[in-house]
Amino acid sequence: MSYIIPQDAAERRAVRPVICYPNDTLPDPDLLRLSDLRMTARKTGECLVPAREGRCFRVPAGHFFRISSIEGPQVGDLNLWSAADPRERFYSGKTRALHGSHLTRGDRMWSSFPHLRPMATVTEDTLEWYGIDEFGGSVHDVIGTRCDPYTHHLLSGGDDYHHCCHSNLTRALAEELNQPCAEVEPLVHDVLNVFMCTGFTHDTGQYFMKASPVRPGDYIEFFAEIDLIGGLSACPGGDCSAEHSSDTAACHPLLVEIFAPAGPIDRPAPQPSGYRWP
Repeated sequence: MSYIIPQDAAERRAVRPVICYPNDTLPDPDLLRLSDLRMTARKTGECLVPAREGRCFRVPAGHFFRISSIEGPQVGDLNLWSAADPRERFYSGKTRALHGSHLTRGDRMWSSFPHLRPMATVTEDTLEWYGIDEFGGSVHDVIGTRCDPYTHHLLSGGDDYHHCCHSNLTRALAEELNQPCAEVEPLVHDVLNVFMCTGFTHDTGQYFMKASPVRPGDYIEFFAEIDLIGGLSACPGGDCSAEHSSDTAACHPLLVEIFAPAGPIDRPAPQPSGYRWP
């Protein structure tokens, strides 16, 4: 099928873009207040996520949680659920629409409809310096979906691999809720790709990954706006420099730590969306 390039093609392409969701009216996360709270916080627990595995952890509202690289460069896939009702879960697509393709300090993880409220706020990010590189890559993306056994089966010609991040998160949530994998699998959702360096190619617009810049000691930290169940998978792709959904890459564990502020928190819990059907 052929087409004719119109005479005004350059003018059409030169039309300036408009931001779909201007976010200057979003509630202020008040990072200065959160920083003050963090200074008084003390560690109350931790969860070690083994390489190529997933684990769940709980974070009460008003607490902080940190995800750290501890042994080597490693990407993690993060899910969040409301502890009160796991059907309310992280909505990566709307978070991307509100904050952009990659998250950093001051951005928030928003929940699914009909709630659409902040679940967690990013308060610290030791990789904030990375910015956007010459390829259009950046860190902590909300554009990837999570590696999964279904896409792997499709693209590999029928091979089954059981340690994809989707599989790891499903098993972890099933154990946490004491339910069969088949029952909880619909609750597993698109992720925040912690430490993953990704973007879209300039020529074909394809989703790409490259070696993560994360090193032992790097971390990203969050403030829990509501009571949370977190799920984290230490991706089988390791630093995602070559491939995932296999045992080829060198992989390392990730550490989740929970911190409780020492004093009372003068911060109202975010309420579900006020929209009501007519």
